Amino acid sequence: MPWREALSPVRMERIALVAPLAARHEMLSEVARSSAVELDLPYEPGTGLEEIDRAADAAVVHGPVAGLVGWSPSQQLPGLQAALEPHGASAVALRRPRGVQPPTLLTGDEPRRKQVPVLSRLLVDTYTTVPYADLDPARIAGVAYVVMFGMMFGDAGQGALLVIAGLLLRFLPRLQRFRRTWLFITGAGLAAVFFGVLYGEFFGPTGVLPVLWLEPLEEPIPLLVAALVLGAVLLAGSYVLGTINRVREGGWAYALYARSGLAGALLFTAVGLLAWGLLAAQPVILVIAGVAALLALVLMFIGLFAESGGGATGGLQASVELVDSVVQLGSNLVSFTRLAAFGLTHAALMMVVWQATTALWAPDWRAVAAVVVFIIGNALTFALESLVAGIQALRLEYYELFSRVFQEEGRRFRPWNPDPDTDQDTAQTTGGAELSPAAPAERHLP
Repeated sequence: MPWREALSPVRMERIALVAPLAARHEMLSEVARSSAVELDLPYEPGTGLEEIDRAADAAVVHGPVAGLVGWSPSQQLPGLQAALEPHGASAVALRRPRGVQPPTLLTGDEPRRKQVPVLSRLLVDTYTTVPYADLDPARIAGVAYVVMFGMMFGDAGQGALLVIAGLLLRFLPRLQRFRRTWLFITGAGLAAVFFGVLYGEFFGPTGVLPVLWLEPLEEPIPLLVAALVLGAVLLAGSYVLGTINRVREGGWAYALYARSGLAGALLFTAVGLLAWGLLAAQPVILVIAGVAALLALVLMFIGLFAESGGGATGGLQASVELVDSVVQLGSNLVSFTRLAAFGLTHAALMMVVWQATTALWAPDWRAVAAVVVFIIGNALTFALESLVAGIQALRLEYYELFSRVFQEEGRRFRPWNPDPDTDQDTAQTTGGAELSPAAPAERHLP
């Protein structure tokens, strides 16, 4: 699958369903079986044939022809047309109406697959429905999540337990209903193993692994700097996705003035240049950073002023929101230091467990107590820190990253798919009369 298709919702077509008046029930039955059309009808719960009757009554009739409008995925339209052809009906593509957002159907989320989405999909779906015009960052969000989780949960031994849990979900038949989560859990475990190897942590500072990068409790400042650098990279990625989405939503003019578009990205770049200039003691870089920041603030103010409606009140509102945007950018960047802070917390808890274990250890009955302390301490730390790291990584995704990627909320594609055979099967089972789809009134006779 091309990467552009993987990152974008499925292309939708505005369609008209047309059929001879006498064949509209047959047409609607085929549409229901296809699960390929979202009809412009108010939802009213009912049995399959009742919904088909309501849709048939709602059709626009012109002479001997009846028609309905709706949305359909482009790739499913040829199959739908082939299914309707024997009934003298057809699905005709129409021009998309202005100001109307098509429903969103994400790649791999076809209506016929009633599957539980993987957690990387849930990360985005819990936050919002991806607007039709936007990119779908689910795959990227999943990778970012496991990296942040691994940095906070850096222990090769406990990470290996997560990998084992993921593999059990993948291969044990009893856990089949959770199988789609296995890759996500395994990825989080591998990230924890990776950072644990870097930290030299294996069920704590046991000395089993050498320290390849740094010891969190001995070198907290480099770890904080690394967390800030990772946060800057993730924020840069969110600005890239946000700028692309603003262009797709409203064009380059809209993206130019948006806080989550080019103006915001330019301000973020200016902050990076400022840090570089200060660290390198280069006045030229500082000047460039100042010019870029000034230009970004002007563009953002123009965009905020236009959004507020103009005038003195609009100018005051835009000024307040501009200051808030600058403060928010700084706080969002600093917020990523929690990656190091919770990594330090995990290392400190495991240090306490290991020191308690070694203090109890002796070549007698106390060895049993030491082992018990080691196992219980690891179990408690595993449960607590996996929960904390999972929540904090989710918080960073939602507040620091997704808030820049999304500005609107989409509408999920809901195919119209009542079961056209439900009432007929029930009638045959209970001895009722077989109902004719061409005569709605007869369906209600005993």
